[in-house]
Amino acid sequence: MAEQLRAVKGMNDILPPESARWEWFEDKVRALMARYGYANMRTPIVEPTPLFVRGLGEVTDIVEKEMYSFEDSMNGDKLTLRPENTAGIVRAVTEHSMLYDGGKRIYYIGPMFRHERPQRGRYRQFHQVGAEALGYAGPDVDAELILMCRALWRDIGLHDVRLELNSLGQPDERKAHREALIAYFEQHRDQLDVDAQRRLYSNPLRILDTKNPAMQALVEGAPKLMDYLGEASLAHFNAVRAILDANGLEYRINPRLVRGMDYYNLTVFEWVTDRLGSQGTVCGGGRYDYLIEQIGGKPAPAVGWALGVERVLELLKELGSIPPAPAPVAYAVVPSATVLGNAMVTIEALRAAGVSVLMHAAGKDGPGSMKSQFKRADASGARYALIFGEDEVSQGQVAVKPLRDASAAQTLRPLAQAGEWARELLNA
Repeated sequence: MAEQLRAVKGMNDILPPESARWEWFEDKVRALMARYGYANMRTPIVEPTPLFVRGLGEVTDIVEKEMYSFEDSMNGDKLTLRPENTAGIVRAVTEHSMLYDGGKRIYYIGPMFRHERPQRGRYRQFHQVGAEALGYAGPDVDAELILMCRALWRDIGLHDVRLELNSLGQPDERKAHREALIAYFEQHRDQLDVDAQRRLYSNPLRILDTKNPAMQALVEGAPKLMDYLGEASLAHFNAVRAILDANGLEYRINPRLVRGMDYYNLTVFEWVTDRLGSQGTVCGGGRYDYLIEQIGGKPAPAVGWALGVERVLELLKELGSIPPAPAPVAYAVVPSATVLGNAMVTIEALRAAGVSVLMHAAGKDGPGSMKSQFKRADASGARYALIFGEDEVSQGQVAVKPLRDASAAQTLRPLAQAGEWARELLNA
């Protein structure tokens, strides 16, 4: 016997009925994006490695430790499975000159890849939904994207998430803050862990995002970027806050919120929860006004967010808010092969009228007993059993038996008029 092959660790199969919940969530996302005027974009899963090195930053954890990168054996190209999709969206928008006639609002749904230690809510293949508004400089679009998240939480029944907000200012303001951070941490070098010492001169802002409990007091005392923001940056941040306040959206200003990519400036935000342990960030994003130019396009502002689908669904499950997988409206019981042709004509007519029908499939020894078929019909969750008995079919009829209402009577319906009585099944 050949060795059984298994999925790569941290890259999971999504099986029924769980896959139906994913489809439900994706449908909610698509409806939301349509309301806000965001169009779908689909980019390749494999991108040139320099796209992420240049876009995310060489000293980010993603680029240093987590990317699945390889060399194309045919031509030597350096390629990477996308670890996130903002850089890919920007590459596509730039490559196809999409901003020549004004800004674009884009969303995406798809798998991403990072070589991390698999744990609850964090996998090596994971899925993101993202929204990107490119070509818009105003704080109104920052606020719109944040309010869009709140609308999604309401649509899917998600609660127990809170918004954290910060501003990273502009590059010159960050530079002044960076110098102050380095000077501060140099004075406390003996308290820095290995990661912090490695980042001290390459990316000291990321030290503020440490999860090391031993460094929390040190980080709390570090210089705050907010104190280095100029008038324009503060005005942008306060305008975002004013819109959120006007819409009654509560938030907490978190001066340590820096995000994990180097491309952010001005507004950054995260939606977080305490219910998923260390993987508490459900959605995050911010403004990235310099990324388009970094990737080779003409300078243009942009802002966006991404959420982890697995984390959102895990949180819904934790809260007991995730809906059950949908059941068929009807289950077709076909006790004899002699009626199969008539049965399938009727079943197809019902399906064409919008009725979901699960048909009993015969085994190699025949269709199976009526008892076993009714057992499967009940287990399917269907509201009705359609019984294509030989006597009924010979009279041009099918028996319709309610399965979820013991007081409801079984009735007969004409095979030739399935499209008409289909509405009864749907509306019951």
